[in-house]
Amino acid sequence: MARTRKELPQKLDIAHLISAAVLAKVCPRALIDEVLADTGKASRRERLLPAPAVVYYVMALSLWRLVPLEEVLRIVCEALHWMGHGTQAQPGELTLPNKGSISKARTRLGAQVMEQLAQKVLRPLAEPGLPGAWYRGLRVMAVDGSCLDVADEQSNAQYFGYPSASRGDSAFPQMRVLYLLECGTHVVTAAQLGPYKQSEQAMARELLASQLRQDMLLLADRNFYGFKLWKLACQSGAKLLWRARSDLKLALEQLLPDGSWLSTVYDSEEDRRREHGQRVRVVEYVVNDTDAGTQERYRLLTNLLDTGQAPAQELAALYHERWEIEGALDEIKTHLRGASTVLRSKTPELVKQEMWGLLLAHFAVRQLMTEAACRHGHDPDDLSFVHAVRVIKRKIPQAAAIPP
Repeated sequence: MARTRKELPQKLDIAHLISAAVLAKVCPRALIDEVLADTGKASRRERLLPAPAVVYYVMALSLWRLVPLEEVLRIVCEALHWMGHGTQAQPGELTLPNKGSISKARTRLGAQVMEQLAQKVLRPLAEPGLPGAWYRGLRVMAVDGSCLDVADEQSNAQYFGYPSASRGDSAFPQMRVLYLLECGTHVVTAAQLGPYKQSEQAMARELLASQLRQDMLLLADRNFYGFKLWKLACQSGAKLLWRARSDLKLALEQLLPDGSWLSTVYDSEEDRRREHGQRVRVVEYVVNDTDAGTQERYRLLTNLLDTGQAPAQELAALYHERWEIEGALDEIKTHLRGASTVLRSKTPELVKQEMWGLLLAHFAVRQLMTEAACRHGHDPDDLSFVHAVRVIKRKIPQAAAIPP
């Protein structure tokens, strides 16, 4: 039997309380209601924990990773009440669902709502001229993937799989996540979730086909280059700057004034004879590590063929902006998820729901940081993500009441 709101103080509405939090800045209540209606997940009955509240709760889990599930809901609701968004009721008088009810509420919600919400919310944020976000009028983006440990439950193991064939070599199943990132702001603008065995290249086909725009310059590591994926990405109209494998055959067809050269890439040797290829420009250079006394050779492919539009030296320096995505993944996997912790959901559906909530929470933090940087004309990279998370938590003062 569903709970009713009559167990709460008369004017207290958990969904409205939570909507006052910083998370509501990126996910307004109206948008959540729209997605719930579109997915058929809107609450049909009055419950102690209605569907909009569950959405905010899933996002809030990312800010308090080490706190018990029930405590996350209590902290958020009571904190917002203390901030003046509640009623005359005291925090101790709030009636909140138990752990079992919270789990059932999350199961009712599923992952589709959070995924569709992320698709509507995640987006590039950099305005023209924002330091570190643009290269000659092109929005600098990067694509990369990573794996996250999930709870060692049978359903998770069957769906996501382990990193090796032998379970003894890995303690936890892993989910593979592919991210598309705006380098200047560190915001994830789109993502794909899948089992460990799914390759990043396969995931990238769908992601890049739907997300690349003509005003973007996409950076990618050598793991992503393949003729079909390169061609698909070019068809979007976006500009590309991808590192190529050292064994990729790239004939020098025309040497350019800046030291780069034009070449043609093919799908296969048979295709080479049929002359079905893609013209590319190759930028090759060496990075010296003076401390270690080593060198590393880089070979970049780009569809920016005009040296006046993009000089080789600038492209070589720009490619290393790709490491911005590594910093963003550290923010997500270490500072929000928590170092050496696993996603705590016990079914694949809830794992995916939790991951979308994690990405939305990261976007919320990064949006606030971008706004702060823009207000003062700074590069968002100059701001500390860890400090921003602490500031957001201090904005919810009841968080200080977490017992040891």
